[in-house]
Amino acid sequence: MSPHHERHRTDRIGWLRAAVLGANDGIVSTGSLVVGVAAASADRSDILIAGVAGLVAGALSMAAGEYVSVSSQADTEQADLARERRELATLPAAEEDELTGIYIDRGLDPALARTVAVQMMAKDALKAHARDELGLLDALAARPLQAAVASAASFAIGALLPILTAWLSPLATLSWFVAATSLLCLAVLGATAARAGGASIARGAARVTFWGALAMAVTALVGRLFGAVV
Repeated sequence: MSPHHERHRTDRIGWLRAAVLGANDGIVSTGSLVVGVAAASADRSDILIAGVAGLVAGALSMAAGEYVSVSSQADTEQADLARERRELATLPAAEEDELTGIYIDRGLDPALARTVAVQMMAKDALKAHARDELGLLDALAARPLQAAVASAASFAIGALLPILTAWLSPLATLSWFVAATSLLCLAVLGATAARAGGASIARGAARVTFWGALAMAVTALVGRLFGAVV
């Protein structure tokens, strides 16, 4: 019998979360910055300089923040695995009892739970405890570099959209063009991310669009009130 292979959406979590977060932040933060600067009656060169500066700073900030955050998660996972290795080396019987108890709690009768625990530990004791005791799965393992690169790249791509719109739009209506384009891109991004994750497309699109609109409205108000580059 040939093996049955399935692809699950959890396999995408590692890069999907970072990519969606980066693109969303790139559009919202850079779009809001461009709208705020434009609302302060700045000329096009000042608007574009502010946008590019926001792109560079934001992408580097996202990469650094994501790397540090996910590295902390990876450190915690490795510390837990190291502890399990020590316990398996020094207290194998207690670890077998612990795994048996986990399987009993999941619905197996004690005799079968013991048999499963013995067989799982005989094959790969550390992997069995990592999965069933610690809840650590290969698909969900922390990957700092992957998360950092995905965040920085997606932020830069997202930030380019309002910058290009600001470059191509008439100066008199630049704020409106940037806001409309950014909100449209946010809606598409939210819908795409929701579809990839198996969630409601309408809800995903509405969620990111609402917060993006709020951010741009507040920034535009600040620019209008202070009449200066923010």
